[in-house]
Amino acid sequence: MEKLTSKEEEIMHVLWKLKKAFVKEVVADLPKPKPHYNTVSTVIRKMEDKGFVKHEAFGNTHRYYPNISKEDYRKKYFSTVINNYFENSYKNVVSFFAKEEKISVDELKEIIKIIENKEKQ
Repeated sequence: MEKLTSKEEEIMHVLWKLKKAFVKEVVADLPKPKPHYNTVSTVIRKMEDKGFVKHEAFGNTHRYYPNISKEDYRKKYFSTVINNYFENSYKNVVSFFAKEEKISVDELKEIIKIIENKEKQ
């Protein structure tokens, strides 16, 4: 399964949120400026070809729904980012966010508690 483009990811987030939706509902939930209906329809069909989306047919109309969960997609592509940009090291990831001041000391302590609790189980 290949990675989604940024536009596909934006549409996928809408489908994860709505669970099932017609193209017009997806368009309505996208931020302004709203893409044209035909553009969204084309992108969704490409996502279906890639295996990310499936549909239910109602005559000539289709209602689309995700074929992959948000959690499964996140796991797959977060692992790719960690491998490609952080030498497959979660320590490097946390260190990066600490240096960039994107994570606080309190958040790091919370992460440590989560890890310690997981080890106790």
